[in-house]
Order: sequence, then structure tokens, then C-alpha cells
Amino acid sequence: MSDNDTPGFEVPLHRSLTEPILLGGAPRTVAIANGTLAAAVGLGLQLWVPGLVLWLVGHSLAVWGARVDAQFLPVFARHLKQRALLDV
Repeated sequence: MSDNDTPGFEVPLHRSLTEPILLGGAPRTVAIANGTLAAAVGLGLQLWVPGLVLWLVGHSLAVWGARVDAQFLPVFARHLKQRALLDV
């Protein structure tokens, strides 16, 4: 506690409240959506190899994106919503 802090107005903050929820190193929503799509291709369409490749590539890209920026999914969604600044 530094000299500028007022006593009684300090709360311990656990690390788990500030870190993103990851599933296998990828953001949880992306991992679930990717797994569901790969399972639909692999099991539903009975295309085992393309389903496995889809899962492996999708999960690898999601893990890479989470390593670069843990909040890449909200940033990408915001990027898609906003217009380009110099769009002519």
C-alpha cells in the first residue's frame, strides 16, 4: 500500500477475474464453435479427414490469435462493425 491510498478502499483482485477464459489455449467461444463445426463436418457429413483438418487448422489459428492478443475476437468484431476511415 502506498502513501496515497486511503485505508479501507482497497480490494484484493484475483488473477482469474482479469484473464480471459481459454479452452485449450483458444478463446472459449471460438473453441466451442470450431469444435462444433468440425464435428458437424466429420460426423454429420462423414468426412473424417476434412473435419479433423478443419478442427486442427481452426484451433491452431485461434491459439495463435490468443497468444498475439487475448482479446482478438472482440477487437475483430469491432473492426467489422466500424467503417473504414478513408473509404472513398
